[in-house]
Amino acid sequence: MPASYRSGHARLASPPSRIVQRLANSHATIDLAPNDAITFQHTVLCQTSLPYRNPGDQVRTWEQRNGGALIKIHAGEAADPRTKAVIPLGLPYGPKPRLILAYLNREALRTGSPVIDVGRNLSTFLQRLGLDTHGRNLSCIKTQIARLSAAHITLGIFASDTKAITIHTQIVSAFDLWYSIDSPRLLWPTQVQLSREYFESLTHHAVPLDERAIAALSHSAMALDLYAWLAQRLHRIAPTQPLEVSWEALKAQFGWHYQERFKFRQVFLHTLQTVLSQYRDAIIEVGQNGLQLFQSPPPVKGRVAIVNPSFPIQP
Repeated sequence: MPASYRSGHARLASPPSRIVQRLANSHATIDLAPNDAITFQHTVLCQTSLPYRNPGDQVRTWEQRNGGALIKIHAGEAADPRTKAVIPLGLPYGPKPRLILAYLNREALRTGSPVIDVGRNLSTFLQRLGLDTHGRNLSCIKTQIARLSAAHITLGIFASDTKAITIHTQIVSAFDLWYSIDSPRLLWPTQVQLSREYFESLTHHAVPLDERAIAALSHSAMALDLYAWLAQRLHRIAPTQPLEVSWEALKAQFGWHYQERFKFRQVFLHTLQTVLSQYRDAIIEVGQNGLQLFQSPPPVKGRVAIVNPSFPIQP
């Protein structure tokens, strides 16, 4: 018999107590309080993802495909104010660039402007997520901002077997680069300008996410990706036609770095339970062959994805 998962019934294994407490606190807050803090993710980035771990500075490209969407990220370069030379920056990876994107997307849609302050305002946002904005953690955040700002992105959208759309863009088209006063070897931008292509696309293809859930899941890149995927997918499923997603498809999207299917399934199911503790209205059944997804309300009540009907979205 398949296991039926509703987030309120999912049993969590025991990650570190700080994470357990954060999940529990967020669970209660989402239940009891109306949502006044919404972040956003781009629809394509709800279907594809950045690297989970550092692939190494020698790796200059990253590619992932899921259904009708493909993303290829090219590590970028930036002008170094000290050496007066252009230097290579690595690929963005892990939870932090996902959190940074949530901030950039939210601010762009909130203000209607592609120019965003990533100095004090970002620190305030990260503090609301419960993240330390000092010391080594701050250094990691600043490094990921620089990497994300410099990266070049190719988006492939496969509308059919005979039609494909290719978009070459940068999320950020311009940024200032400073050496951090508290860490002289650390380069980071204090203001970024989203590219025209990305900004215009975001206004048509933004998926609203609950900031409290993002905060609770901020320790895990896979959890953030899984939450965003469910947020953009579940409410679009036909009431009488549940969607089946195979373990092979799930592994290709969330577990490409696992060689053993058993290990991926073990990690994925734990992550799914963690995500469902924050997305309590999600209705999912786990079976031998994969997941069965049922139409569910979006995680942000009364708010669904901003999607242009001409944009081909796949499972």
